[in-house]
Amino acid sequence: MKLLKPLKIQIIILILGLAPAFLSYAAQEPVDNHIWAELLQKHVTGTRVDYDGFKQDEARLDQYLAILSSTDPSSLSHNHQFAFYINAYNAFTVKLILTRYPGINSIKEISSFFSNPWSKKFIPLNGFTVNLDHIEHDILRPRFKDPRVHFAINCAARSCPPLLNEPYEGSTLEAQLDEQARRFINRPGNTFLKGDTLFVSRIFKWFRHDFSDNPSRFIRQHAEGRLKQALDQAAKAGEIDLEYLNYDWTLNR
Repeated sequence: MKLLKPLKIQIIILILGLAPAFLSYAAQEPVDNHIWAELLQKHVTGTRVDYDGFKQDEARLDQYLAILSSTDPSSLSHNHQFAFYINAYNAFTVKLILTRYPGINSIKEISSFFSNPWSKKFIPLNGFTVNLDHIEHDILRPRFKDPRVHFAINCAARSCPPLLNEPYEGSTLEAQLDEQARRFINRPGNTFLKGDTLFVSRIFKWFRHDFSDNPSRFIRQHAEGRLKQALDQAAKAGEIDLEYLNYDWTLNR
């Protein structure tokens, strides 16, 4: 067998040595979210979504959904994957509303005898057709195990945490998740104390396990100002009881 010349051996070693770096770089490439950013800036204000505006720009939204559908999430880094699935959930939720808008007042009206809106398979993603439940319960919650995700994904209802008017990005994800949790918890209508009873969103009941079966601790970690002071005083006085608020499923328009 003919032996390789030393120069060829050096080149092979160099290529093999650089390969992990190239693979690492490729895994860091984020999804191009500029279309989604443009739409969110135009049609999301505060806690409200302008579905009439989204309807007019539906072709533009479809362009962004096509980008998501053609992306291989496994090629993304951990935080970029996390951001990708949050953006996918939110963008496809808007699309789901538009399939029936303006003839509906709630996402729950997009249902049939056999299915609900979240079990409807209409999302082409990673080679499969999936539903919103799959993104939330089979990917986001079990894979990333971050309770702050419940304040990032939006179900198009008034009691949902507001849709952020910018895309989630892997490079800023930590700050975005913290800010969304903080904003939602500190909004007076979402979290307030009466005596030794803390009134909170029903999200904390539905997903109590995600909050380590201790929603009060999570809320105290993100509380600020008067809410934090009241919670600290109540905690010193004794155990805080939780009461879950009714959920308004009316469209967040």
